[in-house]
Amino acid sequence: MNNNITLRDIAEALKLSVSTVSRALTDSYQIGDKTKKKVLAYANEHNYVPNRIARSLKEGKSRSIGVVVCSIDNNFVAQMLDGIDHYCTEHQYQIIIMQSKELFEQEKACINLLYSGGIDGLLISPTYQTTDFDYLINLQKSGLPIVLFDRLSDKIDTHKVAVDNFKGAYNATLHLIDNGYKNIAHINSDTKLSMATERFEGYKKALADAKIPYNANLVQFFDTTTADNLNQNLEKILQALMHADTKPDAIFTATDQLSTRCLAILNKLGYLVPTDVALIGFSNTDLADALNPSLSTIYQPSFEIGSLAAKQLLSLIDDKTNTPFETILLDTQIQVRSSSQKSK
Repeated sequence: MNNNITLRDIAEALKLSVSTVSRALTDSYQIGDKTKKKVLAYANEHNYVPNRIARSLKEGKSRSIGVVVCSIDNNFVAQMLDGIDHYCTEHQYQIIIMQSKELFEQEKACINLLYSGGIDGLLISPTYQTTDFDYLINLQKSGLPIVLFDRLSDKIDTHKVAVDNFKGAYNATLHLIDNGYKNIAHINSDTKLSMATERFEGYKKALADAKIPYNANLVQFFDTTTADNLNQNLEKILQALMHADTKPDAIFTATDQLSTRCLAILNKLGYLVPTDVALIGFSNTDLADALNPSLSTIYQPSFEIGSLAAKQLLSLIDDKTNTPFETILLDTQIQVRSSSQKSK
């Protein structure tokens, strides 16, 4: 049995109108501080829980937003979700999180389920498989506010929030060059999303600026959509690279999982990092300092990505003035540790 007290119960107990109680609980400027304190104290004492359904009907909103990500067991993704949740909670929105598992069809199924559930807006970090954004554009045309975060595409016009992938990759590669490395391999995910292409372009630009010839044999794009694919393919790639005629003296990896798995597999294969090959990569792992050796990383402001993406989405939900869309790119931070330093 639900014994929650109602607005009417509070109003009767305090001899106030229901509208006064409602305004006091929403911190309305129309209500004096003394009345607000009295109402809030009574509500807290009696464990008052707002009726979300009634509020939704009155506002014409569900006050819920859908969030679709590749997987929640990724540390970087978890940090972005924390940013989203923090901002939404502050603004009285709840989030419903679903996982695409890097499968385009599952991504569509997640979004259809969220849309049918009446979400007010959608935050999405697309799968590596996603190349067709027509279904999102159609939802957008039907009135659903949509914001892309982390993984962006120019195939849909909306607010977008991510890091400056080109600059982050450029700085990572330049760091290796400045430490005396010349044969720098690049390992990336096989996807058309801008995240992968921009990191590849940043890598190439750093080589070009240092007058180091681009060697296609040192570049590997491969399927990382499942853990098995990533582990099996990455081990084969590293074995091939380390046995090539021109083997790399350093490796720049483009994603969080590639960076940490690359270090683990190199250790497994018997290679010493950085003595045999140096390593730096995009990663937000909290264990970077604890790894052997400690892992040099390009750190992304993940919490801020999530928080800003949520802010952009709520602005779309609340703003009916058709404010122009913008793409926000945040700076990364290079964190130099043992894995990318030449042994002395």
